[in-house]
Formats: sequence, structure tokens, C-alpha cells
Amino acid sequence: MKPWRVGIAYACMVLLLVTSIAIGDTFKVAISEARLAAAEAKFGKESRKRLTDWVDLIANNKQKSDQEKITLANDFFNQLLFVSDLDHWQVVDYWATPFEMLSTGGGDCEDYSIGKYFTLLSMGVSIDKMKITYVKATGHGLQNAAHMVLTYYASPSAMPVVLDNLNPEIKPADQRPDLVPVYSFNGDGLWLAKERGEGKSVAGGNKIKMWQDMMTRMS
Repeated sequence: MKPWRVGIAYACMVLLLVTSIAIGDTFKVAISEARLAAAEAKFGKESRKRLTDWVDLIANNKQKSDQEKITLANDFFNQLLFVSDLDHWQVVDYWATPFEMLSTGGGDCEDYSIGKYFTLLSMGVSIDKMKITYVKATGHGLQNAAHMVLTYYASPSAMPVVLDNLNPEIKPADQRPDLVPVYSFNGDGLWLAKERGEGKSVAGGNKIKMWQDMMTRMS
């Protein structure tokens, strides 16, 4: 079995801090004026625009196909500036919420992946079709470097496609020999790549501290 073909179930996670959400016949995501004004005061007018563009992206594209949605989410976040955590947050490693990334206008690989993930959840993509995947990356000036991508599975047994900030073209994972999967995760669980085959669930759920810290800031 290909290393990327890992079946995985996702828990639904709601952006309580970032957004106010109403779920009914439609799924609405809105950022309060007070939060927009605070972001603009701290980071400038472009901060407000990025946030309102994000809300509009979600609100205006819920009826499109999954393929259209993943392209929109991938393109939207890939336009943001890549900035290392040390330069951006003055720490070695920091996993930003989508609100933080869009407010500040940049982030690194896990921030792109997290932003795309929550955007697609908000647009109605099924949670069991996505996972955030830690890989080893070669190429693009890297050599076996730690990297993170979002992967989308049209079905549990399908070869996933990769949403990546290094290569903006969405390709099936078997066409990305520069990426070797190591583990994947969500709010509920952690899965390790096993002999480049099926993922092996790790008992105890997702205990990745950086993910837990990010979720705490969101909730």
C-alpha cells in the first residue's frame, strides 16, 4: 500500500475565539467588528482586508465542489508571506491560528496547513477527507527537512492530493516524491506512517503540545 493511503477520522473543531459561527441550513463564519478593528490598529489596513477576504471566501463558496474548494483555500493561503517562527514570533516554533496568520500576513508551513484545514472545514468539506501531515521534504532548497502539508482524500482508499506552500500546484501524493510522510494528526488522534504503508494509530489521542497550545488560543 502506498505510504499516503492512510484512513483517518476527524473530530469536528469549531473556531470559537476566531469567529462567531451559526450552523443551520447555512454555515456562517463572521469576525466581529471589534476584532477587525483591533487587528487593523495593530497590523494595518491590509490585516482587515485579509480577514474580511477570508470570511468572504468561506461564505461565497460553500456550494462549490470539493475540488474547487481545495483550490480556493490553497491559493488563498499560499499568497501569504513565508516567515520563519523565529523572525515572526521570536520563538523557535509557534503554530499560529488562522486569525493570527491572516492578521500578521505571514507564517510558516504548519500555519499554511492549519489555515487551509480550518477554512475547508468551514466551507463544508467533510472532516474525514483531510489530515495535516508532517513530512520530510527534499527539493526547493531543502534536504530531508521537516515540513508540513494538508492532504485531501476523495475517499478513504484514494491517493490523497497535497496542498503545499512549497509547490502551489495541487498534485496526487504519488507525484510528490520529494515528500515522505512521517505522521498525521487532528484534534482527536495521532497516526504514524508505518513501513510506508498504513498509518498506525497512537494510543492516547493527539498529544502534540503545539497543536494543543494552538487550540487553547482558539477556544
